[in-house]
Amino acid sequence: MAMLSRQEIRKRRKKRARLKKKLRCRFCPDGCDNSPRPVYVDYKDLKTLRGMIDREGHILARRRTGSCAKYQRAVRRAILRARFMGLLPFVSEE
Repeated sequence: MAMLSRQEIRKRRKKRARLKKKLRCRFCPDGCDNSPRPVYVDYKDLKTLRGMIDREGHILARRRTGSCAKYQRAVRRAILRARFMGLLPFVSEE
């Protein structure tokens, strides 16, 4: 394998960053401006909520999930509600 110079490594990283897919809000079917009111994420939908938390149990940021600000607040509320009800763990099980 050939050794790459620092400039080539930098170029490849830049190219990889540009190729990253733009995330879209999974809760807004036709854009965040036309979202239904009131904004509600079901706390009983554990499959969706588990995708929004990491292995340690932290809620993932909007940059990682791609959800808009309205729905990120609703997701946070739903996760806290599910944790309080005992549907989701507060911390990971090691």
